Amino acid sequence: MTITAALIVFAITWFMVFFVVLPIRFTSQSEAGEVVPGTPQSAPADYLVKKKALITTAITVVLWGLIVWFITSGLVSIADLERWTPGAPPGANP
Repeated sequence: MTITAALIVFAITWFMVFFVVLPIRFTSQSEAGEVVPGTPQSAPADYLVKKKALITTAITVVLWGLIVWFITSGLVSIADLERWTPGAPPGANP
């Protein structure tokens, strides 16, 4: 795995985890009972993006390490993936 591929895998994993973590413990202004004039009631009451970004980074480092290990370990090769694809040539599936 090249450095570029590793960075791309990290970035994609980071954003996927971030979008999962983002709505956790979300409190809207209407739920908090304090709606700031000019904002929608569904706007966040407390803006915890820095904390959620740090949590996301910690989770992503662990997941990224597992993904890189899986890719570089050789447990699954390209030939294995080709055998699992639908419409593979007749001799590909043993």
